[in-house]
Amino acid sequence: MPKNKGKGGKNRKRGKNEADDEKRELVFKEDGQEYAQVLRMLGNGRCEAMCIDGTKRLCHIRGKMHKKVWIAAGDIILVGLRDYQDDKADVILKYMPDEARLLKAYGELPENIRLNEGIAGGLDEEDDNAGDDYIEFEDEDIDKI
Repeated sequence: MPKNKGKGGKNRKRGKNEADDEKRELVFKEDGQEYAQVLRMLGNGRCEAMCIDGTKRLCHIRGKMHKKVWIAAGDIILVGLRDYQDDKADVILKYMPDEARLLKAYGELPENIRLNEGIAGGLDEEDDNAGDDYIEFEDEDIDKI
């Protein structure tokens, strides 16, 4: 049998995510880039995102982020626009929740964007009084059962 010459299995490739707790510098958009919010994940390293300029784009997750930075619906991302395809973009960076709040505070993101809900615009305005959906029973109804 041949000798194992590798340096380890898939757990080594995964590594430890120790870089999450340290603060990183906030990255703002440059020309050719746009902020976006992920609408849904499509699989195969792609997602559908609504950009701040109002365009819905198919975004490709770059290989450096693939299987290392997990992107979910509702996340704020920085995408690089393609000059030859307007309906497609490339994911450059995923913002952490506190970084997204800072972007909104700095005025980079519009006020109507929802940061901590799952899907962008998924909640209706009628859901504000969702706590009123309870049924009140009287004591005599319980005695009849």
